[in-house]
Amino acid sequence: MVTPAASYDVVIIGGGVMGCAIAYFLAASDEFDGAVAVIERDPGYAECATVLSWGGIRQQFSTPENVRMSLYGAAFLKRAPELLAIDGDRPDFGFREQGYLFLASEAGKAAITRNVAMQTGLGAKVVLLGARDLAARFPWLGLEGVVAGALGLSNEGWFDPERLLRALRRKAVALGAHFFQDEALGIVRDGGRVTGVRLAGGDDIGCGVLVNAAGPRAAAIAAMVGCDLPVRPRKRTTFVFECRDGPLDAPLTVAPSGVAFRPEGGRFIAIMPPPDDADSQADDLVPDHALFEPLVWPALARLVPAFSALRQTSAWAGHYDFNVFDHNAVIGPHPEIAGFLFCNGFSGHGVQHAPAAGRAVAELIIHGEFRTLDASAFSYARIAAGRSLNEANVV
Repeated sequence: MVTPAASYDVVIIGGGVMGCAIAYFLAASDEFDGAVAVIERDPGYAECATVLSWGGIRQQFSTPENVRMSLYGAAFLKRAPELLAIDGDRPDFGFREQGYLFLASEAGKAAITRNVAMQTGLGAKVVLLGARDLAARFPWLGLEGVVAGALGLSNEGWFDPERLLRALRRKAVALGAHFFQDEALGIVRDGGRVTGVRLAGGDDIGCGVLVNAAGPRAAAIAAMVGCDLPVRPRKRTTFVFECRDGPLDAPLTVAPSGVAFRPEGGRFIAIMPPPDDADSQADDLVPDHALFEPLVWPALARLVPAFSALRQTSAWAGHYDFNVFDHNAVIGPHPEIAGFLFCNGFSGHGVQHAPAAGRAVAELIIHGEFRTLDASAFSYARIAAGRSLNEANVV
């Protein structure tokens, strides 16, 4: 293991896609010449939320700031092979612009209509479809109880999240960032300012700025400075199945109930919100196999009648860094502790928002302000004040 130096200008706790994006944007900036360190406890990423995610990207959110972040993320993803190339080796992220399809019942029709108007007003290419249009465009779809749907026409789909993470990390390292395998045990302060990190490996390293990018473990890092951050690990199980007559050209489809599926390599993957009595905040990675037959399969069969004849083949579990306060990110400085920044709580859409969030945090460190995208709505101050910024479209 490489031994860290005594001090860095910026230390980032968490080397998942968010930490790697922050490190990349700092190292790539011509206006920053400081030293950057990233502390990651799991450098093989075996339990990393990024690697275990679906790697989806969409503009269909209910919060305008999230729409803007996803638009930036899609533009970055298309340029990333060039931006993250090293010695002519251009990474391929397997981006499939197959779209998202959000379906609505009568009860949700007004909300989805408002959301589409807001999304298109911000430049997203999303179209609102009635039941007849849905039936014509997606003949495989079961429409019982469905009256409308919103379909993303471009910049929506999915890609390989691990490839993005590793490409950001390799490029950041090539540009001078330092990555270390270790775990933060404590944060050193001088009065109201963070000055360092105490590591499990026995080293104390100094820093000018400390960024909490610890994903599902973010609350534990925030607690080290006496901060109550309402971010919890929310376990979600992905079920993998085969269906001979299933729609392999389908967009990522989300039913009004919250069950969702998409094609994946000749098979399909599906997810649904955990039931109210499930231990969804468990920090283990054991799939909830018992959910499939009584809950997931019937919901899938209603959504796509062909799925009545499917065969489940496997499952895996991952964690959302879920903001239980309002399901939205926390980005920016602690209001009272100088040098401590948040980049947490993305509630399942962190991979697609990593480029925008990484750039926003880097700009805040370099310039003291957001420049490319205004992320001030995501400040911790809203949580301290009890002022929610609710995101309704969490899949």
